[in-house]
Amino acid sequence: MGPFILDVNSYELDGEERELLAHPAVGGVIFFSRNYHDRDQLSALVKAIRAVKPGLLITVDHEGGRVQRFRDGFFPLPAPGRLAQQGGSDKLALLADAGWLMAAELLAHDIDLSFAPVLDLERGSEVIGDRSFGSEPEEVITHARAYIQGMHSAGMAAVAKHFPGHGSVRADSHKESPVDLRDFNDIDQADMVPFKTLIAEGLVQGMMPAHVIYSAVDDQPAGFSSFWLRQVLRQQLGFNGLIFSDDLTMEGAAVAGSYADRAHCALQAGCDLLLACNNRAGAVQIIDALPHDLQRDLSSLQPRNRAADSSLYRSRRWQEASERMRRLADA
Repeated sequence: MGPFILDVNSYELDGEERELLAHPAVGGVIFFSRNYHDRDQLSALVKAIRAVKPGLLITVDHEGGRVQRFRDGFFPLPAPGRLAQQGGSDKLALLADAGWLMAAELLAHDIDLSFAPVLDLERGSEVIGDRSFGSEPEEVITHARAYIQGMHSAGMAAVAKHFPGHGSVRADSHKESPVDLRDFNDIDQADMVPFKTLIAEGLVQGMMPAHVIYSAVDDQPAGFSSFWLRQVLRQQLGFNGLIFSDDLTMEGAAVAGSYADRAHCALQAGCDLLLACNNRAGAVQIIDALPHDLQRDLSSLQPRNRAADSSLYRSRRWQEASERMRRLADA
């Protein structure tokens, strides 16, 4: 499959979208809330996409809390930070349930992947907040590990974000270009620890870098930096999964130039897959700029047992996990 992942405008595909999805450079789709009306409609949209190109990677941001694209008819997942704040001996089981429940509902609708979990520390970032599993590295490691194990038990790969850590800068990279002034050692000893640990444990199949400039280290955002992606992530940490760019239409990516320039810079830095959302003209520019023979093996990010995925939904484990989540929501 090609390296480019794009969005679609509504509940159904239009003619232009069918043509774009068939392009050799396109390897996947990302859904947003505008693509969801109800579960039957979502299943029909996925089926239409699969009819254009069966192997496309279908993705969504579906973490829980304020970042949950499908709501009516889907379980209202608590934010990861709220789950992590629960006391008691069953907290890790609750986190594993949340990861499993999130994954099972998506897989039952033939959606391959949620961009989760967030491994950022919660240290004052406007965009991270309760998306984080904690403010300290060991908290995030323990809580995210349980969540990932739940995802894996349902059959879904984990995509960690936002490497090497977005949680210590207040600015939102959707709206501006955040700058983190700390030196490498400070980042290495705090924000990077969850990434290092969970990579070493073999729990992470995909990675999404931050649109943050760590100015004492490199003058490019991490997603456009060969230092962060090739030298640190690949060589030092030994990560051998697939690297996604964050959305190339975000303001934090504007420092790299035009949309075609952003795609080229991300690939040169070491990204394997490119995301561009909410800007069709920009997406077309990127598609036109990509070599048609640039292909990626996406099998490591696709469900292990697609034939069994629909049996997860409304299964006994789904009922038990959702009941525990409901008790938490009512508490």
